[in-house]
Amino acid sequence: MYEELKYWYLRDHKLFWTLSMSQIKQLCIITGFKKAKKGDIIYFSSSDVPRIFLLKKGNIKIVSIDENGNEMIKDIIQKGDLFGELTLESDKNSNEYAKALTDEVSICSFLLSDFEDLMLKNPNLALTYTKFVGLKMKRIKNNYSNLISKDAKTRLHTFLREWAEREGHFNGNKVTIENYLTQADIAQIIGTSRQTATQLLNEMEDKQLIYYNRKEILIDDFSKL
Repeated sequence: MYEELKYWYLRDHKLFWTLSMSQIKQLCIITGFKKAKKGDIIYFSSSDVPRIFLLKKGNIKIVSIDENGNEMIKDIIQKGDLFGELTLESDKNSNEYAKALTDEVSICSFLLSDFEDLMLKNPNLALTYTKFVGLKMKRIKNNYSNLISKDAKTRLHTFLREWAEREGHFNGNKVTIENYLTQADIAQIIGTSRQTATQLLNEMEDKQLIYYNRKEILIDDFSKL
């Protein structure tokens, strides 16, 4: 039953659509499976056994640490996203980790060496993977560009719009987002202090643009955000 669940999940993921049934079954053999709870550390970039991870359920944050020990959320990983050693090489100088944000997190993972062998045997998989990673890197680059070129208020509005578009439940122009981020998380994502993030969120509530609590964020009219 366990192997069957892995098979169906991998088969349904668009990264592996080019693989045959037998190839996916072979992939199931080399695939590790892990569950985590909120607050659990999934991986450190300095690990001696580099892996590529595929998020099956839940949400994860990738946190980078600079030379002064300051932390910044580099990316929010959602269902179906890849993370880990995506450049197909282990960077020992990188200093980041992945941490579970939600109560139930399920992850598939591959040893980097096994995944490289699989792509050598399947050029179409290698091409699809390159496209996946390219789009992901483009999104991260855009996030960094926003940090540099936009003020904190604009960054917050942009982040909430993108979050709503990815995970929000729409009812006309009304949107409900399941909130698994703290105000400190949001502050790190938009590159500001927690105090500033709290102030900006309060201002948006005062203007009735959003209704914020620990469990959900309600956007009354998405077109006004």
